[in-house]
Amino acid sequence: MDGGDVSVEGKVTCASCIKRPENAHLAVTGKSTGTCSSLEIFSFNSETTSLSSSPKATYVLEEGGEPVRIAVHPSGDDFVCSTTTCCKLFELYGHEDNLKFVCKEFPLQDVGPQKCMAFSVDGSKLATGGVDGHFRLFKWPTMRIIVDEPKAHKSFRDMDFSLDSEFLASTSTDGAARIWNTTDGVPVTLSRNADENIELCRFSKDGTKPFLFTTVQKGNKTLIAVWDISTWKKIGHKSLYNKPASIMTISLDGKYLALGSKDGDVCVIDVTKMEISSLHKRLHLGTNITSLEFCPSERVALTTSSQWGVMVTKLNVPTDWKEWQIYLLLLGLFLASAILFYVFFENSDSFWNFPDPSTRPKIETLHVDATSEEQWSSFGPVDL
Repeated sequence: MDGGDVSVEGKVTCASCIKRPENAHLAVTGKSTGTCSSLEIFSFNSETTSLSSSPKATYVLEEGGEPVRIAVHPSGDDFVCSTTTCCKLFELYGHEDNLKFVCKEFPLQDVGPQKCMAFSVDGSKLATGGVDGHFRLFKWPTMRIIVDEPKAHKSFRDMDFSLDSEFLASTSTDGAARIWNTTDGVPVTLSRNADENIELCRFSKDGTKPFLFTTVQKGNKTLIAVWDISTWKKIGHKSLYNKPASIMTISLDGKYLALGSKDGDVCVIDVTKMEISSLHKRLHLGTNITSLEFCPSERVALTTSSQWGVMVTKLNVPTDWKEWQIYLLLLGLFLASAILFYVFFENSDSFWNFPDPSTRPKIETLHVDATSEEQWSSFGPVDL
């Protein structure tokens, strides 16, 4: 059924970006008042770096339950929302001026609250990790089960699919981390020292460096660890921002990692250099950041916290070239090359600068008289 066109006041509990054609992206947020909850969809304006002032569509969760996590399919047509009581699947259709979304039948409706949910990069799989530690992996959209492991973790903390969708990394509240083969479900446990907790995880997404990034809490020290996905051995670690992180994400092109701290900061890391590229302090002013995502096509972060709601922030990182800028640069280089070639051609005596035949001097025939010819022939052979 469709939700009513009602905006529910209350705290924002989660949010996610929805990638749409022609960069007409959207954002879906979950809100709760304690007695009533809703899902609201807003449009994104890249020029003003803001969301629309009012929701384009709203769905009231009449069954109750506070939204916990939202996972959006890569196509942008479907998303799954987990609440404290159930899971729901929604289909989105229409355009910005007439957006609607409907609740569809979903076999996970009664599995309880899911702390983690993720679609694979190619959209062929859906993974869920429950507060109770139950791990489920499904083939999408048939929902044929691939893995069903009730005791995968003590309780899920984070999860992420690899770029090729062959692996899924998951972390637990007790500091353990596992790697799941999405074909046969065989897991591998990442090694760690007794004083280390592996908390958050994200796979590289640039297509050239097959790594896994994790945050490791070692006492009061926060580290970024890098793992080789061919051996699952740790390559190294680095201390970049020594604050406990509540959430981590990576841009779709894999160039930047972002960490949200438990006191409201957002730290953006350049993956190539493994250095801090941008730091936004007190973005949510001392509260735990509950959601953090990059906008699909902009260097913009979508963040949420229970106190300050949803925020859209333009990140202080180098701007990527737009497609039209690249074509304009290539055209400029071509024109500059053509001009230089013309100038060189006009001012050079190269082989290709043929003289005009009409201006060539006439060559007169050389006549040799008989006397001269006899003189030349009178010389005998020359001894060398």
